[in-house]
Amino acid sequence: MDNFRNHPLYRIHNIDSAMNSLWEFYRRNFLPLFLMSVVMSLIIQYSSTIIDLKDIQSETDPFVIIEKMKVFLIPMLIISLINLLFTTILQHYIIHRPIDSNNNIISSVLKSFRYYIPYLIIIILLSVTGTIAIALGLFVLVVGAFFAIIYVITLYLFILPVMMVEGTDISSTISRVFSLANRNFWANFGWVATFLILVIVVSVILSGIALLPFAGSFIKTLFNPEEATTAADLTKNPLFFILSSLANALTLPLMPIIASILYFNGKAREDHEKKDIQPVIKEERVRVEDLYAKPYSDNHPDNPEKSK
Repeated sequence: MDNFRNHPLYRIHNIDSAMNSLWEFYRRNFLPLFLMSVVMSLIIQYSSTIIDLKDIQSETDPFVIIEKMKVFLIPMLIISLINLLFTTILQHYIIHRPIDSNNNIISSVLKSFRYYIPYLIIIILLSVTGTIAIALGLFVLVVGAFFAIIYVITLYLFILPVMMVEGTDISSTISRVFSLANRNFWANFGWVATFLILVIVVSVILSGIALLPFAGSFIKTLFNPEEATTAADLTKNPLFFILSSLANALTLPLMPIIASILYFNGKAREDHEKKDIQPVIKEERVRVEDLYAKPYSDNHPDNPEKSK
């Protein structure tokens, strides 16, 4: 862990320093993060073209829609697994590259497999508990559901940094994730909500820019619903494919960087608290009687008077 104290994101943050650290880290590591994200986005976008929703768009019966969606269950699962792997690779690069100059994109790809299976297991467990929490939140109106969603996302963001810095043991990781997320709870909650809004806004703006060449087709869809199928075909257009991948690549590294900031902030606070608690060392003071020779009994062998 000592090496990680040299990580540029390791410090006690406030919201301003967290935002500055996010931008500085993103700016300084833009090229490798962007190149990795472009490749990842292209693969995910291409994988998504396997799922053809044309037949579903014309259906109005929910049971028929559910039945047809079963065909896409396995492709959607594969895409989700690929997405999780890419997230693991990005997180590994962000965590390890600043403290190990030998760590590059290739080594991050290879070493990320060590964390992938434990990460997948924890994600499945978190998905189950998160779904229950969100369902319960709905009973407390929309605010409760929003609170549950943000809390689940907060837990999710801590998982990979904890595993990559402190070990891959699943039970220890789960315990540690809850400990760090709850230690500075309201700050973590507020930061995650703020970052999410920031990422969503930036993503919407970039997606809008990427869709500008195809604005005419989408406008036709608004006035003529029958053109919806034609608009759906745009996802297979090479230009749309490339532009949307570039837009996604600009925002893809943000969440792993945010996750690292949250973790290192929590760890730095924890280390600072430990430094403040110093062990009390009992001071040995000189007593007056220590300045004089100890009295001996008459029969003591070391009694100087005995020799007389």
